[in-house]
Amino acid sequence: MNKEKRNFTDDQMLRRNAEELLKKKQDKMDKLVIETDAIKLLHELQVHQIELEMQNEELIHANETAETALKKYTMLYDFAPMGYFTLDPEGNICELNFTGAEMLRDKRFSLVNSNFKLFISADSRTVFDKFFSKIYSNKGKESCEVILGYNGNPSCTVYMEGVVTGDDRNCLLSVVDISGFRK
Repeated sequence: MNKEKRNFTDDQMLRRNAEELLKKKQDKMDKLVIETDAIKLLHELQVHQIELEMQNEELIHANETAETALKKYTMLYDFAPMGYFTLDPEGNICELNFTGAEMLRDKRFSLVNSNFKLFISADSRTVFDKFFSKIYSNKGKESCEVILGYNGNPSCTVYMEGVVTGDDRNCLLSVVDISGFRK
């Protein structure tokens, strides 16, 4: 019986020693797996970082391109030798350039939200009203000649072209002073 107990204990000891060895091997394998996973993860993070840096460079380039275009078109719009206006369907000024403000003899910022019709002389109001309604009904480019003036003081004769744009249904208006050609 003693011998059986001893064998059983030896078997248990053998089993315990085998499990400990296996555990040590598994720990080493787990460390290798963890290290391999960490290396893979580090690689993925580095690749992702490089991708983000490349995207950032593209965004910087796109931003520089957009800024250059903005400067170009701001100069083209703001300092054009003709007046540019954006009018809403009621005729209120949404936007205008410096030449347009000069034609209306006021500061640009104070003209925004003013009704453009107020700056059309009484003699030309009918022509302008017909022109403005045609723009919205024909959905094409229209033109006319009117006299700009305010409070009964005519300032200049202008040739204007207008067209309605997009979903906002605003009128883009270009205005050229032709007073010098009328002598």
